[in-house]
This record gives sequence, C-alpha cells and structure tokens, in this order.
Amino acid sequence: MSEAPHSPQSTGALVGRLVRESVRPYLSWLAAAVVCMVLMAAAQALSAWLMKPVVNEVFLERNQGLLWPVGGAVLMTFLVKGIANYGQATLMSMIGQRIITDTQIRLYEHLLRMDISYFHANATGKLISRFTTDINSMRSAVSNALTGFGKDLLSLVGLVIVMFITEWQLAIIAFVVFPIAILPIVRLGRRMRKVTDHTQVQTGEFMTLLEQTFQGIRHVKAYGMEGYEKGRVANIANGIYRLVFKAARVRAVSSPIMESLAGAAIAAVIVYGGLRVIEGVTTPGDFFAFITAALMAYEPVKRLANLNASLQEGLAGADRVFRVLDENPTIVDHEDAAELVIRGGAVMLSDVRFAYDDEGKEALEHVSIDVPAGKTVALVGPSGAGKSTILNLIPRFYDVNDGSVKIDGTDVRDVTLASLRAATALVSQEVTLFDDTVRANIAYGKHDATEDEITTAARNAAADEFIRELPEGYDTVVGEMGVRLSGGQRQRLAIARAMLKNAPILLLDEATSALDTESERKVQAALEELMKGRTTLVIAHRLSTVVNADLIYVIDQGRIAERGTHAELLAANGAYAKLYALQFAGNGENAAEPAPQPA
Repeated sequence: MSEAPHSPQSTGALVGRLVRESVRPYLSWLAAAVVCMVLMAAAQALSAWLMKPVVNEVFLERNQGLLWPVGGAVLMTFLVKGIANYGQATLMSMIGQRIITDTQIRLYEHLLRMDISYFHANATGKLISRFTTDINSMRSAVSNALTGFGKDLLSLVGLVIVMFITEWQLAIIAFVVFPIAILPIVRLGRRMRKVTDHTQVQTGEFMTLLEQTFQGIRHVKAYGMEGYEKGRVANIANGIYRLVFKAARVRAVSSPIMESLAGAAIAAVIVYGGLRVIEGVTTPGDFFAFITAALMAYEPVKRLANLNASLQEGLAGADRVFRVLDENPTIVDHEDAAELVIRGGAVMLSDVRFAYDDEGKEALEHVSIDVPAGKTVALVGPSGAGKSTILNLIPRFYDVNDGSVKIDGTDVRDVTLASLRAATALVSQEVTLFDDTVRANIAYGKHDATEDEITTAARNAAADEFIRELPEGYDTVVGEMGVRLSGGQRQRLAIARAMLKNAPILLLDEATSALDTESERKVQAALEELMKGRTTLVIAHRLSTVVNADLIYVIDQGRIAERGTHAELLAANGAYAKLYALQFAGNGENAAEPAPQPA
C-alpha cells in the first residue's frame, strides 16, 4: 500500500529542527570541529598567499635568504591543514554517528508507545526502513552537510580574502559569474529531495515484501508462487533502480554547470590578469598568488554547489522520520491516572460500542458482559463476531467509543497502563515468540524469574518434557517467531509465559487451538488449576473446552445473542445449541450429554 500524500516541510524548517533536536546536545563537539575547520581554512589561504613571496622574493629577486623560511612556512601550513582536517573529520563523524544512534533509540522508544492500531495501519517493513534508509540519509544532512558547509565555506572565505588582498579587480571578475549558478542549483536540490522521498517510499515497500515472503516461505512454495513473488520483487527493485539512477543524473547535472562557469571565470582572469602583468600594473607574484587562490577556491565552490543535493537527500529522510515522531498515541495515561488495585478482579463491560475506524461498521454494538471475580466466563460464536475485540478492550489495546470497561468498578481509562497490563495475562491463538532462548521467552515480562519458577511454569504448561529434548534444553534459541518449534510447542511456551506472570486476570484467546489431543488434556488440567481464584475470560472455538465455564456468552455480529451456563443454553435450543450440535454431529458424541472436560 502506497503512503498517503504529504506536504514536505521547507528546507529551513527541517534544518532548524535537526539542529534543535539532534545537533544541540553536541554543540561543544561541533564547536571543536569548527575550530579545526578554521585552522584548516586559514592554512589553505596562507599556502595560496605564500605564492607571492615565492615568485617575487625568491624567484624574481633571487633572495636566497628567504628560500628556507618560505619553504618552512609552506611545510607548516600543510602540516596544520592535515592535522586540522583529521580533527574535524573525526569529530564530525562522531557527531553524525551519535545522532544516528540517538535518533534510532528515540524512534524505537516512540514507536513502543504507539497504539496497536498504528502498527496495523503501517507495514513492518516500512517502519524498519525508517531506522535504516531514512536515518542513514539523515547522517548526510547532519554530518556530511555540516562538515562540507563549514569546511568548504571557511576555506572559500579565506581564499577569497587572499584574492581580494592581492588583486581585487580580478576577484570581482572571477566571482561575477557564480551567482548565475544559484537558481539552477536550488531547482536541482528540490528535484533531488522529491526523487529521494519517492525512493525511500519504494524501499519501505521493498522491505515489507521481503519480510512477508520470507516469513511465509512455506506458503510461497506450497502454492508454487515463486515466479509470482519474483515478479513482484523485480517490479519494485526496478522501480528503485530507476529512481536511484534519476537521482544520480540530477546530482551530476551540477557538475557541467559549475565546470563551465569556472572555466569562463578562470579564462577571463588569465586574459585580463596576464595583460596587467605584461603592462606592469601588477607583479607576477601577486598574479600567481591570485591564480593559486582561485584554483584552490574552485574545489570548495564545486563541493558547495553539490552540497544542496546531498542536503536535500538527507532532509527527505529527516522529514519521514519526523513524521513518525510527530504521530502521538491516543491511548495514554490520563494526568490523574491511579495505580490499579485488584480487590477481586471482576471485569465488567457496560453498553460498549466500538469501531476500528471512524467510517467503518461497528465491531461491537451495545455489548454488556459481566465476569465476576474469580469466575470463568467464555465467549463463543462464529469467526469475526467480535470475541477477540472484547478481549482487546480489557488491557486497553483499544479504547471503547461508548460505554465502559471496568475492573473492580474502576474504569480502565482511569488507571495507569502499566498497572492495568501488569494485572492481565494474555494467551492468544497468534503466538509470538522472539528469536531468543526458550528460557528468555518463558520469562518474557518477568526477567527476575528464578530457574525453578521457569521450569515449574513449563511443567504446568506440559512443555518441560519437549524442552529438555531440544539440543540445548532451556538455552535453545527458538528462531524468528519460534520457527524451530512446532505449533503446539509454541503454544505451550506462550501458556507457560502466562503462568509465570501469575496475573489475577487471565485472557485466553483460543489458548489450546494448536495443541494435539494429549497435550490439550495436559494443558487444560494446568489451566484449570491456574484459573482457580482468578478471573478468566476465555474465547473458545471448540465448545467442549468451555462446557464447565461459570457463564457463556454467545457473540454474533458484534452483539450478545445469548448468555447462560452450558446446560441453560442447550435447553434454550438457540444459537449455542445449534453450534454445539454442529460441532459434535457425526463424531460419535452425544451432543446433549457431553463428557465433562475442564474449562
């Protein structure tokens, strides 16, 4: 999906913000780099000015006494220039890398605070491209542009001073043509920023596609879609190639402009200056000092002309990073939010209405659910009915549009997010494991857990046996998203994680959906023990797992269709009875008298 159109900020606004937010902490280091630049510029200007005594005093007047002093002065200027150049290059590199690191940390911290809906609306690959492509391009705007601007501008100033001191008439001739280049250079910079922004958008889409195909490689191969995916990747890769090549052409255009103008200026200076020397108006030393300074000034002038293109490339990345930083989460702690104090853990949804976006159909309509403290309440119904949405409202992954969600009579919007989420444990059908050890995945959220606590949680989740059979036991790295484990093994690790958290409120979203029959029995027994004295809201597709729930709600199209115990709902012969009969028809079980199973 392409990004929405965006009006870019002006160059001045972006540069000002970069300086305020990224450069300001390093002003002292920047000042030291500027001192080195001043020394380098002064040394370069002095080396050009020294051509005057070299020609007039040493060569023309054959003053042997000045030969060694002038030679020594030239040597010293080059030594100072080299040392100062090393100093400014090292300092600016440090500043640039530090700014990248700080911005990456700041951006990651900011994204962690964003709502879940933000991540649903923005592809992972595009967000990752902010940390890589965009932030790295910022370095060119901050480090390279600042270095080039400071070093080249100061060098140019020093050389211009030498030029005006030696021959001010020639200096005017030399510089009268350069203002002509300003307009095309500025226009090229605008084009460069636009092309760079499009390139970064394409790069984000490229990274998203790579991530999707690598994660879904089993499906790509199973459906024989290698050729199709190759075509999609080739299409985006070729688009990036065209944009990068276009940027290279735009950047290269400044070279013939500057070469032509510089050639015209130097030619005019040689003709006019040569006539002045021939006529005796000026000395050869003055003229050669001027020509040396002019030729030296040509390089910083050319680099300054190219600098705008580099700056605009960096600002395109900065603009995209700032766009993310300017997005604010809507689900935050209120100023007077208090810590949630669990007295029993009763959960109540009162007349809740909720839609995922302002223009979409409501996912929940006037839903009221009561989960008494220490009881188990089940949500059943067809896929897409709104069951998972109800679960997501309790830890405030989303906020209700109308109505309220309360825990022990306190609205979840009136308590801190940290205390609210500390009081809940979620086990979802979409298991998330990190590319870390089994031990770290179980202890995720409780890093101070002891070895005994981790292994106990694993045993209770019927996971300890298969963990010990892994190559390195609890130290085995599970791979990205737990790819080295089976679906049932991943599910059991997720259940062990929830058990270790030991939260008073349990949210189970198809918690046993990926387990085989024997593992499910073991885990159901463990869950039954875990549920004792805890408030549990469980979503189940297999109705046999919730027959002993204290209360069952049937959700259909975002509304409460029925409520009651298993026996009451069967007796009512409504939607629940039809679902139950449909599940058990043809499997040899008596739908009216199911075998009791733990909830």
